[in-house]
Amino acid sequence: MFELEQIRLGLSAYDEKLKEMGASLDVAGAKEKINELEELSADPDFWNDLEKSQKTLQKLKALKNKVGKYEGLVTTYEDILTLIEMGIEEQDDSVYEEVKEMNDSFLAEYEALRIATMLDGEYDRNNAIVTLHAGTGGTEACDWTNMLFRMYSRWAQKEGFEVEVLDMLDGDEAGLKSVTIQVNGENAYGYLKSEKGIHRLVRVSPFDSAGRRQTSFASCDVMPEIEDDTEIEIKPDDIRIDTYRASGAGGQHINKTSSAIRITHFPTGVVVSCQEERSQFANKDKAFKMLRSKLLALKIEEQMQKLAEIRGDVKEIGWGSQIRSYIFMPYTLVKDHRTGEETGKVDAVMDGEIDNFISAYLAWIHS
Repeated sequence: MFELEQIRLGLSAYDEKLKEMGASLDVAGAKEKINELEELSADPDFWNDLEKSQKTLQKLKALKNKVGKYEGLVTTYEDILTLIEMGIEEQDDSVYEEVKEMNDSFLAEYEALRIATMLDGEYDRNNAIVTLHAGTGGTEACDWTNMLFRMYSRWAQKEGFEVEVLDMLDGDEAGLKSVTIQVNGENAYGYLKSEKGIHRLVRVSPFDSAGRRQTSFASCDVMPEIEDDTEIEIKPDDIRIDTYRASGAGGQHINKTSSAIRITHFPTGVVVSCQEERSQFANKDKAFKMLRSKLLALKIEEQMQKLAEIRGDVKEIGWGSQIRSYIFMPYTLVKDHRTGEETGKVDAVMDGEIDNFISAYLAWIHS
């Protein structure tokens, strides 16, 4: 009975926490909006504008998902308390394992939803475009870029997100000089915006015959994907479009036609490229989306800088700020320099376990 009492005691604060979460998520307002959108979708003229109708259905799905997760959480909480009461009243210790399993699941789901409540930015719900560039460190830096590419791919896989490789440039000996991926899924940008900045690696390099410890760097740029933004104007005279032959990772699948696209934006110096699709038209379309997203990211960055100056904010928000160190030698440690979040489980982090860093970052920017 003692174990059941301990779990009940641990859950005592969650009645109020769930009420606060419901208010933060505006569940009541979301239900009203769901009814409104369902009525709208039942209108005979709903499908006349296909693009608008699809966006409406996406919004409806997102609202239902939010309400469903919250109500499911409340139901699980109530079921756990009911099962605890039954176990205590009937002096039945056999329910403990079931209660413990339900409680562990509830706490994990609560934490995931709590993090989601902090994704309140204008573009947080969008897909994310992530670009990694090798910094100083030669072949070691290229290998580090490849390791980060794997880390984010594994994280996305665990989250149920889809990963598209838009552009990739192999290192001279190993690894990657650069890679651009698109992570598709709800709130992908909201989560991955925490990863923007310089990532530092310290380890004994497998490429150094002397076995010396080396420090390498890679930059991570994260942008929200935007289909079309009227605020982002791209004038034909401001860009140059180049075509070139695409090649896959490791030099495989070499394209005999010039289907890859590179767009240079003269006013900002931004260069984007895409070689993932087989047709030049598809690559051009994706490259323009990447350019819009990059220009939007620059605009957001300028707004953040101005806001920081007004507030006298000391938090680093610069493009080139070093955000995290990954130390493999002489000890194991991954530490985020913005939030102070750290862990010694470096292998788990490189395998995609970065949720604690994302959560800490979201709490930090909301503090």
